[in-house]
Amino acid sequence: MRGTLLLCIGLFVTAVLVSAQSTAQAPATNTTPAPAGNVAKGKKLYLDKGCWTCHDYEGQGGNGPRLSSTALQLRAFTAYIRSPRGTMPPYLAKVISDAEVADLYAFLQAQPKPAPAKSIPLLNQ
Repeated sequence: MRGTLLLCIGLFVTAVLVSAQSTAQAPATNTTPAPAGNVAKGKKLYLDKGCWTCHDYEGQGGNGPRLSSTALQLRAFTAYIRSPRGTMPPYLAKVISDAEVADLYAFLQAQPKPAPAKSIPLLNQ
């Protein structure tokens, strides 16, 4: 009987601790809205910062990947700019502010999507 009681108390304490731990580790929600971007400012930044040298003038790709009409959300786009993989240099907040990143993002989202390969006759021969 005493062993059963100790087992029950142990299970109860474990359940309480696990519940408290999962509540403490719940991610905080960010209620700050993302800054709205300005397409014209984004285009100027894109050219001034030299993004075009790897990603072409409209973000269609070149030596670097295609950026126009990216599927990335602004938060993921910002994270990548701040800490890129490969040969791209990082653009920390002291180099490009969050508002400027939003402008770059707006410019890239405003670019036309590339034509599907099926619509290009030379690729379908």
